[in-house]
Amino acid sequence: MKPHGLLLAALLGLAAPATGRAAAVLPHAVIADFNGGKALVNRVTPWPAQVGGKPLVRMGMTKAGRFGPRGYSLRVDYGFAEGLEGALGLLIRLPEVDLAQYDHLSLRIRGDRKQAFPSQLRVRLLGEGQSPASHGLGGYTIVGIEREWRQMLVPLNPLSGVAEGVRPVALGLILPPECSPGREGAFYLDEIELVRTGRRIGEHEDSSVAPGKKAWEMARGGEQLARTSIRARAVELPAPPLVRREELPPDDEALLERVARDTWQGLDGLRDRPSGLPFDTVALHPDGPPSVGDYTNVTNIGLYLMSVVAARDLGYIAPREAEARLLRVVRSLERMETFHGFFYNYYDTTTLERTSHFVSFVDSSWLTAGLMVARMAAPGLHKPISALLEREDYAFFYDADVGQMRHGFHVQRQERSPSVYGLLYSEPRLGSLIAIGKGDVPESHWFKLARTFPVDWTWQSMTPLGRAPRVINGYKVDGGYYEWRGIRYLPSWGGSMFEAMMPGIVLDGEAHAPNSLGPNAIAHVDVQRRYAQEELNLPVWGMSPSANPDGGYGEYGVAILGVKGYSEAVVTPHASGLAAMARPAEAARNLRQLARRYAVYGPFGFYDAVNPTTGKVAYKYLALDQGMMFLGLANHLRPHLIQRYFAADPIIRRALPLLGAEDFFQ
Repeated sequence: MKPHGLLLAALLGLAAPATGRAAAVLPHAVIADFNGGKALVNRVTPWPAQVGGKPLVRMGMTKAGRFGPRGYSLRVDYGFAEGLEGALGLLIRLPEVDLAQYDHLSLRIRGDRKQAFPSQLRVRLLGEGQSPASHGLGGYTIVGIEREWRQMLVPLNPLSGVAEGVRPVALGLILPPECSPGREGAFYLDEIELVRTGRRIGEHEDSSVAPGKKAWEMARGGEQLARTSIRARAVELPAPPLVRREELPPDDEALLERVARDTWQGLDGLRDRPSGLPFDTVALHPDGPPSVGDYTNVTNIGLYLMSVVAARDLGYIAPREAEARLLRVVRSLERMETFHGFFYNYYDTTTLERTSHFVSFVDSSWLTAGLMVARMAAPGLHKPISALLEREDYAFFYDADVGQMRHGFHVQRQERSPSVYGLLYSEPRLGSLIAIGKGDVPESHWFKLARTFPVDWTWQSMTPLGRAPRVINGYKVDGGYYEWRGIRYLPSWGGSMFEAMMPGIVLDGEAHAPNSLGPNAIAHVDVQRRYAQEELNLPVWGMSPSANPDGGYGEYGVAILGVKGYSEAVVTPHASGLAAMARPAEAARNLRQLARRYAVYGPFGFYDAVNPTTGKVAYKYLALDQGMMFLGLANHLRPHLIQRYFAADPIIRRALPLLGAEDFFQ
């Protein structure tokens, strides 16, 4: 163990106030730091003790390979006996401590540098009479064990054994046989402690605390004082005034070009300079500096890669600048932790630590799409990008029993999401095509996706018409469609613009699916516009998930366009950016109306959303929504700009022939 006051202070919330004095907080509780010598080892018990008179787990104090320049670490050697199918591990007796004062268990771990070591361990706090073999106890899985020391943080919640009515007396570190690459191996442990990070994470939450980021913040005086350093890392932050009142160009094409250019300025500016990654959310305030959300989602990264390509081809940045931006993001991706070749859902933009335990199918597919576009547009980056793509196998998400994709994988629980993506006309359809093009799942998967649901599912927003079985490319499909005022369409889930149109950023439906995806996109845009005007009596249209002007984030859509239907309370400008790929003149007129009627246009283009009834605006720039806005406009200003690069990639070329034979409205 080594002195670690700075990091420990960070984990315990020892933020220094403006006076420079450390705030008084509860101390951490040491479970085992292994500097007490053999006496401490007596509190650590191998489990099971022996099989056939032979120990399966051996322990010893060591200075070799220890964590830090002084003290000891615990070396653990293990070996699975022939015929033994159960797990093995360690039990560590807990000191008397009030667990309610802490929110995480912290431990240091690394694998042996010469032998095999486990890829993951299961952590469980055990009550009196419980053992790691107790049926149904489960545990919290830590992954990403490497040959160098890593700090792991385990939230104290029922998943890790902290539950009402149970007083933990021991810590179990459990190694299932499938988590070791060999039957024998070794790893090291140090600094096992209870700490308080200031964040309690529930049993079913997928978020995680990034210890490196906590230390980075503490070096700058604590989380609040570190906000200044976060803003200093931004490439560019918006300058006042908050709202730009000047009239947008009267010509439709000039208006769309102006909005695209301003939106690109924000996409390029609102990112972390060293890592190149986009900030997920930046909120602006009438008084005071902007609030920077210094984390990102992998979909944001995929859309940013595409946006750099579009900005280059539109002449907004030089080719050399574009390649430098792309390379910086690729280098950051190479440093980021993955699981089974896929990236986690969220990462810290400063330290590149993951801040999520969830691996998402749909978000993974959007990062894959962005990498595909980038490698076709920048041949000089083909090799490193291809290396990232080749690690992915989308069979990881595929449920062969139903022929559909699971929503994702919860790493800390080591379980798939219980739900599948079963409806064709929603944004996950892009991931399905990519998975088929890679050869990871069979092409039958595409035809297992529901076009509509059965007519006796009366909870639907509308009853499907023409729902009858037919055969397409040799596969049986139940068709059908909804109809509103003479417009036929396949529904999405919530009736939002981004479900309908986001895949169109990369997939040219008119060219590759002229009787299905192509006309369906136009139908969704037309119904969005007409429904808002004719049924809701609104002066503007375009409903899609976005920031809520009253706070938070919400799912919005036109109810009759969705099977279930989202709320119809908020209009978001990015819906018009997407609609420009199908109805550019109507999109331009709508954006002009938005800017005239509401205080919704800022230094980096349109803010995220407005309540069209109250006029209240969400003064935020979301990387996801700004990316959709810009890319939709780019595909119009230079026809099929991003779609052409995507269609040229060999992965999607293998899947595109699936689309041509189907007629949604047959």
